[in-house]
Amino acid sequence: MLQTIDETYVILVDEHDNQTGILEKLEAHRKALLHRAVSVFIMNSKGEWMIQQRALNKYHSNGLWTNTCCSHPYPEETCMEAAARRLMEEMGLQCDLHEAFTFIYKEQLDNDMTEHELDHVFIGISDDIPDPDKHEVMDWRYISFPDLESEINTNPSHFTAWFRHIYHRVNACVNDKKDE
Repeated sequence: MLQTIDETYVILVDEHDNQTGILEKLEAHRKALLHRAVSVFIMNSKGEWMIQQRALNKYHSNGLWTNTCCSHPYPEETCMEAAARRLMEEMGLQCDLHEAFTFIYKEQLDNDMTEHELDHVFIGISDDIPDPDKHEVMDWRYISFPDLESEINTNPSHFTAWFRHIYHRVNACVNDKKDE
């Protein structure tokens, strides 16, 4: 794999997650083309969610609160590999992850960008303290689900579009796991 290509390209997919090509990341977002993504949600043993505030230099949704980390798999990289890689790169964390579900969404963002993603959602449990990359993460915190839901209902514009789309579904998956 050529690292310079991998970091700037996304995997284009159809609605069944079959690869249809690769394209430069910003171009895919400008053209609103469906591409593969990963989102990671980490909870601690108390059930609190680790959320991050995106750095101000991010190419879209900068300064907004979101899930623990998210990204796009490199060409030839699995979604699980991408989720673990980004968790380490963004938050300095390693933990066991399991894929909970996938979903497709399309949302117009700032800077003439559109997220049109088939997103693989991963969940993990960790009590480790993160060591975030300051180029990726401006701030982070733990929050209970009721407090998170209250904040999103009060100030939805403070959170990323994809996070608002799936936080209830992630919570349902977490609660289903507790019941097992």
